[in-house]
Amino acid sequence: MRIALAACALALVSVTHQACARDTTLHLPIQDVLNSPDYQQKVGNGVNFYFGNQPAPKTLKSFGEFVTNKKTNGFSKKDVDACRWAMLSALIQLKERADSEGANAVVNIVSYYKKNVFSSPTEYECHAGAFVTGVALKGMFVKTK
Repeated sequence: MRIALAACALALVSVTHQACARDTTLHLPIQDVLNSPDYQQKVGNGVNFYFGNQPAPKTLKSFGEFVTNKKTNGFSKKDVDACRWAMLSALIQLKERADSEGANAVVNIVSYYKKNVFSSPTEYECHAGAFVTGVALKGMFVKTK
């Protein structure tokens, strides 16, 4: 009986550890976030975002590079929904920083999760775990024409 209980306990610990250690990488469309009503309400039109190698207007002044790393509660949420929320939070933070620096655009935006670069003009990288979902972005703050 003790051996059976020990085996059950070991199996439970193993399953729990695997669930906590989940780190699913997703590449999702940026446009889904940009088209959302939440984006329009919380970010608006004051700052333009240019992802990956998207062409941007001529830079008049550069304010430097900034990294944002936003997390959200992913527990009992669909990965895609949690990722969209984390991406929206990251874009809100980029906009707020651009406003405070006097920038009107963020260019060369790349996903930067755990300092690993994923560059795309159409997708962002999100990492979904059992409890926490995160998006990290890095971009250059500039004033454009």
